[in-house]
Amino acid sequence: MKGDMYDPKALIREAYRIEGITAGECRSIFLDWALSLPTEQDQKEAITVLLDRHGEAGHPMTQVLEEGLEVQPKARRRGGWRSRER
Repeated sequence: MKGDMYDPKALIREAYRIEGITAGECRSIFLDWALSLPTEQDQKEAITVLLDRHGEAGHPMTQVLEEGLEVQPKARRRGGWRSRER
């Protein structure tokens, strides 16, 4: 096993090792990481553990992980027949 239950493919660990990695690349890695987690795994718990383990001030992956902890507003439906002019 390459990683552990919080980072199954060790993607986050490797992201912190890449010199000159950009925020966009970190977002892409984060998405792949999120999709690789088992469905029963609590993402917020995993992010917290990974921040404690790897978090470096000023690193773009740290910023992406912190953004992953933020509560997102509930999606609202936009459009549809009610929004069309009559």
